[in-house]
Amino acid sequence: MFKLERVIESGMVRLIVSGRIDATQLAELHDLIGSELAREVTLDLIEVTLVDCEVVRFLVQCETNGLRLVNCPAYIREWMGCERGLR
Repeated sequence: MFKLERVIESGMVRLIVSGRIDATQLAELHDLIGSELAREVTLDLIEVTLVDCEVVRFLVQCETNGLRLVNCPAYIREWMGCERGLR
């Protein structure tokens, strides 16, 4: 199950992602991030349980574009590092 929660803290938006994320949820996640352009956005991955390759590439691109990722599970962070090394 995939769930997104939007929390505003001190004028900043924290998007809390829960559950499994795969390519089918990327459009929704991308749209939600894009709709917050007027505010600083943090993507909180503390409750993420499983991702696929496309999601990891998306997260690498988000971080490259300045989006802050917090509470990223170690396996995702390591996978992102591998993806960066391939480019």
